[in-house]
Amino acid sequence: MVDHLKQTDINARRIQNVEVAFGSSGIPLQHFNRVLIGEGVLMKMCRKKAKPRQFFLFNDILVYGTILMSKRKFTKQRIIPLEEVQIENVEDEGESKYGFLVKTRTKSFVLYAISESEKEQWMSHIVKCVSTVLKEGKEPAQDHAAVWVPDSEAEFCMVCHNTHFTVIQRRHHCRSCGKVVCGSCSTRTFTLEGISKKPVRVCDICYNKLCQRFKAAPQALNDSSDSDDDTGHQDHEFATFYHEKEEGPEKLV
Repeated sequence: MVDHLKQTDINARRIQNVEVAFGSSGIPLQHFNRVLIGEGVLMKMCRKKAKPRQFFLFNDILVYGTILMSKRKFTKQRIIPLEEVQIENVEDEGESKYGFLVKTRTKSFVLYAISESEKEQWMSHIVKCVSTVLKEGKEPAQDHAAVWVPDSEAEFCMVCHNTHFTVIQRRHHCRSCGKVVCGSCSTRTFTLEGISKKPVRVCDICYNKLCQRFKAAPQALNDSSDSDDDTGHQDHEFATFYHEKEEGPEKLV
């Protein structure tokens, strides 16, 4: 699909521009036969609301980060190997439109595009790249992280259904099932392979299931924040995909 761009000067410059934009907060992205397929802003559903994130699709990885300055400065770089990625459509619901689900071993999340055509472009290009990676012999992920239920969709604990969330009664997320739960219903932690090397918060229901499955010893809770407070730059520009043809990038309008 992009063989003609491998090891070309124009592709190397594009990747170098991404590295410069992340600066010291990112890691080098230049790699033998790596090609930048496309880039653009997508709204990523975080625990409280959807927030803009800059995404870069390569032929072997998906990279995203928080926007500090449009097209010029990004931080909090995240890199996902494409063999771990599964894509699913998300139906429009109310004002939440043009969404699709990205499932990975470490984190799963919903992304929203600015239009139906942009959504289709992102999904199509990601699926093609994942298919190519798997054909080359990479092993797909067997398990994927749960999608977190947004805070706004849970006024009460989704386990006991009694605790009403307030400023004092904080919301927590079970890392195993993604439900919003209260502190009393999530008193344990468990080491979830692929998500973290350290024990993470799980609800009591998932904890009991995990203990039965793996016959693990109890793990006490070491509380930590699961917030996602950074908002990022709010400007949204159409995504750019670098077409197979030589005359220039494919710009969504």
